[in-house]
Amino acid sequence: MLSCLSRRAVAAAAVLILSQTAAAQGRADFPPDAPRVLVVPPQETTLVAPVSATVEDIVSGLGAPFKAGATLVRFDCRVPVARRRIAEAEVAGAEQNLQAKRRLEALSAAGEVEVALAATALDKARAELGLAEVFVSQCRIRAPFAGRLVKQHVRRHQGVKSGDPLLDVVASGSPRLRLNVPSRWLSWLKVGSGFDALIDESGQIVRAKVQAINARVDAVSQSIEIEAEVTGDPAGLLAGMSGVARFDRPR
Repeated sequence: MLSCLSRRAVAAAAVLILSQTAAAQGRADFPPDAPRVLVVPPQETTLVAPVSATVEDIVSGLGAPFKAGATLVRFDCRVPVARRRIAEAEVAGAEQNLQAKRRLEALSAAGEVEVALAATALDKARAELGLAEVFVSQCRIRAPFAGRLVKQHVRRHQGVKSGDPLLDVVASGSPRLRLNVPSRWLSWLKVGSGFDALIDESGQIVRAKVQAINARVDAVSQSIEIEAEVTGDPAGLLAGMSGVARFDRPR
């Protein structure tokens, strides 16, 4: 008799064979020269370190979801915070000095030049405070959009330099399809043209329509890049999946 583990292995193999058979049957309905399709997220980016610092905390876990505006990375900010306090004290001192110069000017004990120099010193102190606040604001990196974590480049307590990659993230929402089609199709291909896409990894067929057409034809391959939105059920589609497309060509 087969063990429980063996039965599970047989069942898994059967599911794999059935899915491969279904995919092969589905592919038979697509032309042999069908364009290749790539599934891409609606938005993606690599977050980099704005300053040289030590990572105090960072979101972790592949595929971890997050909301727009959520703190994804927090740096050790003791030095920038201390510099901001120094700048705040310098602004307070410059304000008091300007007020004193103006009082002395009213008593004819200080000239216009002294008052102007005090005002300039205050402007400089305020500018230094603004710069210090910018550095403090860079102690946290917030999510530019709601999405998921794709790759984590650094760990907690790791030192980074300005410009070092920290996280690769993709936006939530319905994925898009990107593909290159023969440039001669431009005689009938339009924004809104519909097509079916057969996804290799899952064997599912999704419905899509052209959303954007590139403004330039690749002269070497005589093709043009287009992007499409999924109008059918996008469940199960992940960025990086690929497949083939079958267009609704006019007759």
